[in-house]
Amino acid sequence: MAPRQRLELTWIGKENRPRLEPRILLEDPGKSYLAARRVTDNDIFDNRLIFGDNLLALKALEQEFTGKVKCIYIDPPYNTGSAFAHYDDGVEHSIWLSLIRERLEVLNRLLADDGSLWINLDDNEAHYCKVLCDEILGRRNFVTTVVWQKKYAPKSDSKLLSVSHDFILVFAKHIEALCLNRLQKTEKQTSRYTNRDNDPRGPWKAGDVLRNEVRDYAVFPVKLPSGREVMPAPGTSWRYTKEKFAELISDNRVWFGVEGDSRPAIKRFISEVTETIPATTWWEYSDVGHNDEAKKESKQLFGDALFGTPKPERLMRQIVEIASNPGDWVLDSFAGSGTTGAVAHKMGRRWIMVELGEHCHTHIIPRLRKVIDGADPGGITEDVEWKGGGGFRYYRLAPSLLEKDKWGNWVISKEYNAAMLAEAVCKLEGFQYAPSDTIYWQHGHSTECDFIYVTTQHLSTNQLAQLSDEVGPERTLLVLCCAFRAPHNISERFPNLTVRKIPKAVLARCEWGHDDYSLKVENLPEAAPTRPKADKRGQQALFGVEASK
Repeated sequence: MAPRQRLELTWIGKENRPRLEPRILLEDPGKSYLAARRVTDNDIFDNRLIFGDNLLALKALEQEFTGKVKCIYIDPPYNTGSAFAHYDDGVEHSIWLSLIRERLEVLNRLLADDGSLWINLDDNEAHYCKVLCDEILGRRNFVTTVVWQKKYAPKSDSKLLSVSHDFILVFAKHIEALCLNRLQKTEKQTSRYTNRDNDPRGPWKAGDVLRNEVRDYAVFPVKLPSGREVMPAPGTSWRYTKEKFAELISDNRVWFGVEGDSRPAIKRFISEVTETIPATTWWEYSDVGHNDEAKKESKQLFGDALFGTPKPERLMRQIVEIASNPGDWVLDSFAGSGTTGAVAHKMGRRWIMVELGEHCHTHIIPRLRKVIDGADPGGITEDVEWKGGGGFRYYRLAPSLLEKDKWGNWVISKEYNAAMLAEAVCKLEGFQYAPSDTIYWQHGHSTECDFIYVTTQHLSTNQLAQLSDEVGPERTLLVLCCAFRAPHNISERFPNLTVRKIPKAVLARCEWGHDDYSLKVENLPEAAPTRPKADKRGQQALFGVEASK
């Protein structure tokens, strides 16, 4: 039997993979913001706003948050070729795919086992992104494609068709572990229940009593209160047996119309049905908002400093409500004007947002301060009865750990102090940074008995001997220093120590000094790559789908 083929998306440069530096994050207390007092016992203060390249920021989060984020929503640049005030949204297709691919891989690692990823796109890249997600998250973990009606009226000057929707791709980390929340029924849905006969059991709506197939035992005449008898329509039968039908009529659960002469209908009482329904894949603007609503919210928040591509708070509320529960982590690495964080905050979720643009300071921070102060009356504030509270901490990406000196040699960046260096090296080596208050050589640990010590000192044999004695035979210590003097049999003499030089020990780990992996036109190659020859299947062109065994 021939092996099953697997379809893969191919594009120029797919084989080129960045070697990301796991940067540390530096808090700026002057930009962090906490409420002056608690509003409720459930106020959340450990939310995080990160300023910097979002790929590097995601890599920085990986050590602490792998497997912990319940809901990830991203609204990446659509690659439409149009320029917005806050984004250069026109990255050449192959570059767009490469940069999205890198982000999706890290996002997948951050997702909790029962978490889900929601990707907001339009026709330009949605279908390519779907295939890419199939590769990274697994095709079996695809949940659905939500269609959001983002416009309520056709655009009259459209040359062909007026586009009214966006796509939201939904993927699970593990489809068997995913459990999405149901939605509360809307007033529109419950308004269908009335009480035309003043039944003491309350409002009800009429349901069908016919089955679209003939079952002989369920074909019989039903006598109406008016005295007239009716049979099921040709090709159908009643849903109930004769005895069950009589029981329902006796219990006043069958409706025959105001005059008692209409064909029977079953009464379904609102008190006897579930108060929730599963979300559908079609999201009307009347339920979750549209672009104009989002712009009005933006104007209310920012005045004339409108954000170019905001999302309505009602849209984000639906996603957060379906995909998470209070206290869960929600992540948006393309934060834009901060809608995800604002909505998650009002809904009692913990959130992380990443944004590189200056609107992180001109839009997101002022918006979140209003939310925390209870001074944001728009969006979902009234619906969720938000009164303010909580807070967030603002972080920026640290500079690259290594820089080149005037002779072109890699050296430790002058911007790093001892604590920053220790934290950065711990992250590079996979240790949890946890400096001891009493033991100078305990900067971090990987297990209860494996520790790391980072120093810029030149260590002598006597110093290493002293370290070895203090560590003792039951523990091990990884030592990273600028230089050391030790005998050739160091591993035999100090079996509990592993000694390495920095920066030499980490030079080959990553790309140093690379600060920008953003989706910007400036990142396009200066010269177009040579177009490969098409093979006999015609699939290996600039972009395509390749069948691999």
